[in-house]
Amino acid sequence: MAMGEAIKLVPLYMERVWGGRNLETEYGRRLPEADRPYGESWEVVDREREQSVVEGGEFDGRTLHELWEGHRAEVFGAAAPGGDRFPLLVKILDARDDLSIQVHPPAGVAAELGGEAKTEMWYIASAEPGAALYVGLKEGVTREDFERGIAEGATESQVHRIEAVAGEFIFIPSGRLHAIGAGLLIFEIQQNSDTTYRVFDWNRVGLDGKPRDLHVAESLRCIDFDDVEPAMGTADGKTLVDCPEFRVERWEFEAGSSRPCGEEGSFSIIAVVEGEVSCGSYAFGKGDFFIVPASADLVERSLSAITRATLLRTTFP
Repeated sequence: MAMGEAIKLVPLYMERVWGGRNLETEYGRRLPEADRPYGESWEVVDREREQSVVEGGEFDGRTLHELWEGHRAEVFGAAAPGGDRFPLLVKILDARDDLSIQVHPPAGVAAELGGEAKTEMWYIASAEPGAALYVGLKEGVTREDFERGIAEGATESQVHRIEAVAGEFIFIPSGRLHAIGAGLLIFEIQQNSDTTYRVFDWNRVGLDGKPRDLHVAESLRCIDFDDVEPAMGTADGKTLVDCPEFRVERWEFEAGSSRPCGEEGSFSIIAVVEGEVSCGSYAFGKGDFFIVPASADLVERSLSAITRATLLRTTFP
């Protein structure tokens, strides 16, 4: 088995009240249970209770945490940061219903609240006509207006709504009020955090039949009330997001074309948005995620397009 070849990970599927079955119909995934709503597929994760496990190859059966602890330089390269856990979490989100209006805590507030900071970005993989994101506040909405709106059930009318189409993206820094609307499939790249404070949940009940908890006091501590009517992201060449936590690029391939996945010694997470590509001895299709380790040589890190393809490449900044 060649050293440094692409690393495939087993996805973890999460039931969500707002989820559906598009992971099955769109990407051919085999979901754990029939007729249950799966809203998230965790593709790359190193958390105490959730772990990506390698499928095939030289690291078969190892967890992502074991790679981070025991093979950091080999897999993640010299630019890998310190820390006890792999610092990123990568997901697919299948929103068949609106997600709650929520916020993630900025670093300065997270520790006080017992949570973790969470900056993320969303790439719209597919969108039904009229599907939208709720991001930031509408012009003129003050903190006082917002608090009154929570009490009066008017939160929806105070949040900025943006229609979204496939191929667009948006950056969601900690502190930005946000919600994903129904009818969207999204690739999410984020800090390794699972702290979310819900402001409003559309007055619905959870999978257990009970209203889901809201975190109004915590949310008010975290929301950036100067974040007014933000726009979708604008690419800088192939770079979509370059922030202190991660860098995400969009690569377009014509059928039959190829290029190395970064320089030797660099690490990448590749997500196939559209099309089919090969990397080393593996072929990957729409909706697949894989790691190209830093130790891969020029041949092993070569990406070749079997069909026309769009990829997202995530790496350390």
